Amino acid sequence: MIGRLRGILISKQPPWLLVEVGGVGYELEAPMSTIYDLPQTGKEVTLLTHYAVKEDSVALYGFLHESERALFRNLQKVSGIGAKISLAVLSGVSTQDFARLVQAGDVVALTKIPGIGKKTAERIIVELRDRLDGLGTHVSGLASASSAPLDPAAEATVALQQLGYKPAEVTRLVQKVAAQGDSAETIIRKALRAALGS
Repeated sequence: MIGRLRGILISKQPPWLLVEVGGVGYELEAPMSTIYDLPQTGKEVTLLTHYAVKEDSVALYGFLHESERALFRNLQKVSGIGAKISLAVLSGVSTQDFARLVQAGDVVALTKIPGIGKKTAERIIVELRDRLDGLGTHVSGLASASSAPLDPAAEATVALQQLGYKPAEVTRLVQKVAAQGDSAETIIRKALRAALGS
């Protein structure tokens, strides 16, 4: 129904974005792979979207790249995977790396993504192995240079918890990777790398 939005980026509080289009503010959820590459707030942005309607809710998801949206949609075709886990996948690993893990049948690496257990990882490999060929590649860019929030570590902590990580694990990861002057996006990126590498 809504396939694409072009407007002014009003705010980004991972995983939430607010984009104003013609005087209407659209609230979207986006993976960190998209949030890393967004311009500063106040700038124009174009997002591909996925509009989801359930019995009790309506949600809009935003993506900078078609490969991200395609993977988000394909993941939800796997039994037991919903939007939250799909966003966690896209936030933790690029579409190219995810396709490589699936093609290699790497169950152990997939289970390091929040919400994916051994059985779900095995289902992903079986059900998506043949569907990932057309995804293309996505190389994540550097986090955009925006004004630093008041407390980047706290913002990163909230975002990581919303991606499915447990509070104690988030606290440990943020303390381990956060450096003086890091933006929330940088802390999130480093924490996700540390979580997947641990």
